Amino acid sequence: MRAHLIERLNENLCHGPGFEHKLTLVSAPTGFGKTTLVSEWIAGCERPAAWLSLDKEDSDPTRFLTYLIAALQTRAPQVGEAVLGALQSPQPPPPDVILTPLLNDMATVPDSLVLVLDDYHVIDSRQVDDALAFLVDHLPPQTHLVIITREDPPLPLARMRARGHLIEIRADDLRFTPDETVEFLNRVMGLTLSPADVAALEARTEGWIAGLQLAALALQGTLSMQGREDTAAFIQSFTGSHRYVMDYLVEEVLRKQPDHVQMFLLRTSILDRLCGPLCDAVLLDEPDAGQTTLEYLERANLFLVPLDNERRWYRYHHLFAELLRQQWRQNADSPSGSAAIDAAEYHIRASAWYEENGFELDAFHHAAAAHDTGRARRLIEDSGVPLYFRGAARPIRDWLAALPTEVLDANPSLWVMYGWVSMATFENAQAEPKLQAAEAAMQQLEADGSGADRARDLAGRIAALRAMLAANQYQTDTIIAQSQRALDLLDPDNLYMRTVVTRSLAIAYQFRGERAAARKAYVEAIAMSEASGNLFVNILSTAGLAIVQSSDLELYEAVETYQRALDLIGDPNQPTACSPYLGLAHISYEWNDLDRAWQYGEQGVRLARQIDVIDVSASGELFLAQLTLAQGDVEQAAAMLSALERVVHQRRFVRQIPAVAAAQVRVMLCQGDVSGAAVLAQAHDLPLSQARVHLAEGTPDRALRVLDPYRQQMETRQWPNEVLNALMLQALAYRALGESDRALRDLSDALALAAPGGLIRTFVDEGSQMALLLSEAARQGIMPGYIGQLLAAFEDEAQQRSSALPLADQSLVDSLSQRELEVLQLIADGLSNQEIANRLFLALDTVKGHNRRIFGKLHVQRRTEAVARAHELGLL
Repeated sequence: MRAHLIERLNENLCHGPGFEHKLTLVSAPTGFGKTTLVSEWIAGCERPAAWLSLDKEDSDPTRFLTYLIAALQTRAPQVGEAVLGALQSPQPPPPDVILTPLLNDMATVPDSLVLVLDDYHVIDSRQVDDALAFLVDHLPPQTHLVIITREDPPLPLARMRARGHLIEIRADDLRFTPDETVEFLNRVMGLTLSPADVAALEARTEGWIAGLQLAALALQGTLSMQGREDTAAFIQSFTGSHRYVMDYLVEEVLRKQPDHVQMFLLRTSILDRLCGPLCDAVLLDEPDAGQTTLEYLERANLFLVPLDNERRWYRYHHLFAELLRQQWRQNADSPSGSAAIDAAEYHIRASAWYEENGFELDAFHHAAAAHDTGRARRLIEDSGVPLYFRGAARPIRDWLAALPTEVLDANPSLWVMYGWVSMATFENAQAEPKLQAAEAAMQQLEADGSGADRARDLAGRIAALRAMLAANQYQTDTIIAQSQRALDLLDPDNLYMRTVVTRSLAIAYQFRGERAAARKAYVEAIAMSEASGNLFVNILSTAGLAIVQSSDLELYEAVETYQRALDLIGDPNQPTACSPYLGLAHISYEWNDLDRAWQYGEQGVRLARQIDVIDVSASGELFLAQLTLAQGDVEQAAAMLSALERVVHQRRFVRQIPAVAAAQVRVMLCQGDVSGAAVLAQAHDLPLSQARVHLAEGTPDRALRVLDPYRQQMETRQWPNEVLNALMLQALAYRALGESDRALRDLSDALALAAPGGLIRTFVDEGSQMALLLSEAARQGIMPGYIGQLLAAFEDEAQQRSSALPLADQSLVDSLSQRELEVLQLIADGLSNQEIANRLFLALDTVKGHNRRIFGKLHVQRRTEAVARAHELGLL
């Protein structure tokens, strides 16, 4: 027990559930006892600990996060449940969108927790490094992170040091002191060295613990065979760099073990981690022989590190494992190396054991190490969901990259796999060249007369990937063509790929506005996913179907479908729940339940940011901005839309650009910037926005010239939601022209479309002129029950806005300045902002400022509403 170091670590412990510092960094070269020290501290600190031992394959961000969550769940089973589904999706999200919900889960753990990351130096991934930095910055107070590493991680250590967030244990701290060296050599290792010999050995090793341990093991053999007189000579010869010292000592230590132990060490050195049954399978040994040997090695201090408290899983000290492998290679290459069996055979045995016990990724790694291409390919693809969609994309990519071109050409399915892996690792530009190489290889094999196994299905998988790549570019025609080709070519039993393709086809129809075709494809994808057990596609397809239903004004049906998707997901914090929550937010808004709409909307946006699927998060941000506008905060809505506009252009979310512009037009009209709204509506060719601008300008005839052809087009496309919007604006335009009968006729048609779904906000958002028109319709006895609900919603809106004002109506009238009253009268007279500026000899910006203040005081959003409100208050 290294008491002084344990005491330093204990300084971090508080009496409550938290910790004094965020991070303990134990950083030193190999062999300094880092892991042993932290293990001893954990055993005695009486705080629960989650331990993750890392290897280089954990540089894959998805694998790293998956194992991190698994480690945390050993102490807090609920942590990370929501994000595991996203990590297992076909194209896992980047780490930065996973960590926030994970940290939120960690924050709910009531007790303190120590999280240990062992051997972090093996990580070679900027994404994992960035994830670690984010984790440290936002670590809950009851969680403490310990990093064990041979080199400093890329964290802001200087800043953490200055803020008192960091405890550091480094090589100088870990070196054995003279007293510890005596204790270790003479008591622990059973030697009886003189003080001079201990001091000499300490000087030779500079307190390096692994060197002392290896030296002590070699000295034990020297003393037993040659006596004490050779001790000084041995210590004198103990020089040189670590590499040469280790080569010498391993030779001495290893060869002094019994033959069966040497054989065990050499032949199990291919394993990154060991357990008894695995060792038995690799060595073809008797049951329990492996566990017995592992227990012997642990007792003999032969560099075996336990990985769990049950002493089931172990690993060799990394440097020791490397040297064992080197020794095996040297034996195999020597003239007497015939006794050494080819390592490939042992890798195959390990692969078989891992496969039988459900460790498919480990099984793949050993198949790849054995250069068994066929077995590796089978392990990747023949388990239902391909392995590269379950956190192993990067190691599979590295394996494929290392294969000779001749091997890939001889197995075109590997080229196709390479394409899918490129997409899964966000290297979409690399996918198409791989597919072209696959097609060329297939053509060459066919010309040679050998052909390719299951060539038709392989061509189907190529088309399926091209469909998905086209979806990222919104190339709807290509998506449909490639999806249909894939469905024609894929084997009937390739249900996973067929289900994925059918959903891609539904997305393409949805992009193209062919709602009936999209609905049919979604229904088919749902049925296929239920038959094949493909839960992920079932969830996404169910949510897609609900979007179509909502667009077709089938709001009650859409709510049921969204709820079914949430039931399939189970956990409300699962990232795939983003689309159902955003859909429910839109419907809650339409039903005028703004509080619930905001709750659903925020939840949907938070989850969408975690997976960043195409433009779902942008769509959610747009909804929140529109909701903010409906709540009367025009300036905040404008700011939100301005920020979103930058995002959708930077990320080329082309489908969201017109929607953002349409929302900005509404905001500009509320701000009185009619000319700016007109420019924006024209630039993006937005018919409904153009019509609203014309109504604000007092030119309803021009609005009708825009609306008539647009409504006919929407009726032809069978888009009832857009037909509804056009009818409402037409009704307002005809009312402004004094054609009440035509206005009421169009309003009646709009009400007939909206009533089955119970739409409310669609009417309320059109403002006071719509309220007046609805009142006229009520007097005519048109749909009295439904119109009564709508007028009640208008009344509630007016009361809420009135209660939000600090003054009563008379005070509101008094709050308007004389100049604002003049501007308001000119607005009512139909003058434009520029005309008002010219009439009053003001700058245009000054007039716009008056408009904003007038609208704010009257609590309205556009010029026509301001005029109507002013009439109600007797201002005109």
